[in-house]
Amino acid sequence: MSLGEFDLIQRFFQRGPEPQPGVALGIGDDCAALVPTPGQQWLISSDMLVEGRHFLSTVAPERLAHKALAVNLSDLAACGATPRGFTLAIALPRADASWLERFAAGLFSLADEHRIPLVGGDTTAGPLNLCITVFGEAPIGTALLRSGARPGDELYVSGTVGDARLALEAFRGTVSLAGDHFERVRRAMELPQPRVALGQALRGIASSAIDISDGLLGDLAHVLRRSGVGATLMADELPRSAVLAAQPVPLQRLCSLAGGDDYELLFTAAPERRAAIAAAAIDSGTRVTRIGRIETEPGLRLLDGAGQGLSADYESFDHFKTVHG
Repeated sequence: MSLGEFDLIQRFFQRGPEPQPGVALGIGDDCAALVPTPGQQWLISSDMLVEGRHFLSTVAPERLAHKALAVNLSDLAACGATPRGFTLAIALPRADASWLERFAAGLFSLADEHRIPLVGGDTTAGPLNLCITVFGEAPIGTALLRSGARPGDELYVSGTVGDARLALEAFRGTVSLAGDHFERVRRAMELPQPRVALGQALRGIASSAIDISDGLLGDLAHVLRRSGVGATLMADELPRSAVLAAQPVPLQRLCSLAGGDDYELLFTAAPERRAAIAAAAIDSGTRVTRIGRIETEPGLRLLDGAGQGLSADYESFDHFKTVHG
């Protein structure tokens, strides 16, 4: 029995009518109706995932769904927002019930973890393509932005960086990894964990923030440009997993500095906020590492573990230059 568009939506994506904070009307009409909490403002972000560009055709559907939502939640995390709901637009080569069941399970597993409903979207036939839009809230004037870094601020990153790029290199055949090591970095690539709790905890503490989607250096450059500042970064102090730390140093630096797909938070804060940052890390259950400082002089100074200068000529992901896979 073939699935029609509306059968597909009802069977796999429409859930019960239980009320959700901020959602007056969800799936079932031409538009969703969202109601902001008094004193809060909406924060909205969209990300598209295209097969062959952002993910490999071999990825499990439940992992693909998780990542599609996670990368959007990561944008909310970078602004310190509380997620409230999301929409899903999906193009499918065919309406495969088994694939859709697994996809929906992965999608709603992460959505339920963050207590957010699917409130609308669109389905169509075509090459596999997903676009999610997330809606979040933060008290007016408190959202973390890329433009707030100031000279003297310290630079931090959450979690570890570089594993997703190492997994990509393993898929490309440029690196050979033992089975358990490959699975660990593949999990980092396919199941990123958005740092929503940390982002909320950093409101009023961090001076700027961004999530690392295209590579640490590339995303740091956005902060420096928007803030009108420069930075010194200690390349060998970037937090790495044991798997990445076992690789040759040049590969470690490539993956951690320009890898992309980390979805960790890169943020700045004044030195006197160290204790508050440590408390935010503990409260959110997230590791944070101080990796550099913000300076008046424009540009980026990249140093090794001995304090010697390194070339900053690493190319981060660019949607119109780099192809995954």
